Amino acid sequence: MGGRLSSEAIRGAEGGARESGVSRTLRALRHRNFRLFFFGQSISLIGTWMQQVAMSWLVYRLTESAFILGMVTFVGNIPSFLIAPIAGVLADRWNRHRMVVATQTLSMVMAAALAALVLAGVVRVWHILVLAGLLGVVNGFDVPARQSLLVRLVDGPADLANAIALNSSMFNGARLVGPAVAGVLVGVVGEGPVFAINAASYLAVIGSLLAIDLGEWTPTAGRPSVLSTLREGFRYGFGFAPIRSILLLLALLSLVGMPYLVLMPVFASDVLHGGPDMLGFLMGSAGFGALAGALYLASRTTVRGLGRMIGISTTLFGAGLIAFSRSGTPWLSMALLFVTGYGMMVTTASMNTVLQTLVDEDKRGRVMSLYTMAFMGVAPIGALAAGSLASRIGAPATVLLGGLAVILAAFWFRRRLPALREQVRPIYERLGILPEVARGLQSATELRPKG
Repeated sequence: MGGRLSSEAIRGAEGGARESGVSRTLRALRHRNFRLFFFGQSISLIGTWMQQVAMSWLVYRLTESAFILGMVTFVGNIPSFLIAPIAGVLADRWNRHRMVVATQTLSMVMAAALAALVLAGVVRVWHILVLAGLLGVVNGFDVPARQSLLVRLVDGPADLANAIALNSSMFNGARLVGPAVAGVLVGVVGEGPVFAINAASYLAVIGSLLAIDLGEWTPTAGRPSVLSTLREGFRYGFGFAPIRSILLLLALLSLVGMPYLVLMPVFASDVLHGGPDMLGFLMGSAGFGALAGALYLASRTTVRGLGRMIGISTTLFGAGLIAFSRSGTPWLSMALLFVTGYGMMVTTASMNTVLQTLVDEDKRGRVMSLYTMAFMGVAPIGALAAGSLASRIGAPATVLLGGLAVILAAFWFRRRLPALREQVRPIYERLGILPEVARGLQSATELRPKG
């Protein structure tokens, strides 16, 4: 049965429907390993979001350049595009648990180095670029390993979809708290202490990872070469149209939609005439919307309808970007960012869930590395392009164009759904795998007018 969901997941979902709303939403926390990871990572992610806001403000304060903002994001994320395929192979061959412990430790070291440079008053833009690049290398290994580790933190597949949604909730709960706290602290004590807090926050996740008990890890015997394993992963991921379509849509969103986050300091300072606190409120509003979307997904007891939901939420994401680009009022901008964050999170978390239900366990690391390439690897190219374009036509016009492109991408995906239905249904019927994914991909066609 491999790593795919099966009738066990159906029974788990049926049982989940009888639980109370809160118990149903938090059911993956019944698993000790996931609970340890959830709370340790929650603390660390608050520090990570604090650092992201403080770093954006520091770069813009030093340079007043939208292009340099895009360059920092490009340098920090492009390694994921280059390294993720190899990292995915290693995640399928090595102990994923130890990989994540190592990457989180290295991330702590680099956060401490950045804090030291800023507190000593010697930081320069090139320091930030170098550290962002090194952190990008670490993240290139961390994300595929961490995503593919998630399935082992719950006992059995029944709560996997809920664990993925709660993982997204954790990420965006931190995104709600971290930017707001960072915005206040940067205005009061400067960026250095914020970076130091982030370095200390890694102790929580490292401690929780060391406390997790996954038993003995046994390497696969007779493994082929890394190159042949890499080719197999690409053939597996891009050879099946539903996986390929999801990865292509995610790459398009990362290229034209996600870069709006890079331009937030420009909106906070030049459009809304605020300071670091305004930046924190804007980022927090997007995080609040994303948290609401993740909690909504966590409350669901079935993956039925996720295909239709991807199309709708992608459209909502694009519409939110367009409306936000036209706003010049702080309260309205924050409300629109709530909508934008909701749409973005429901889209990406639904994609993650569908991919995780489709993939074989022995190829999970490689498929999640493709997810990382599409999500984090393409984003720096979009960030660099957005920063360059914003320096010429302005941040609002750049975000407006991105929103229009996102809506076009949603339309493309909706048009693809009937073909995806035809390919998913016979495969799931033959393998006896959870049918809700197939019906979810089909459900969008049911909204189309007959005749």
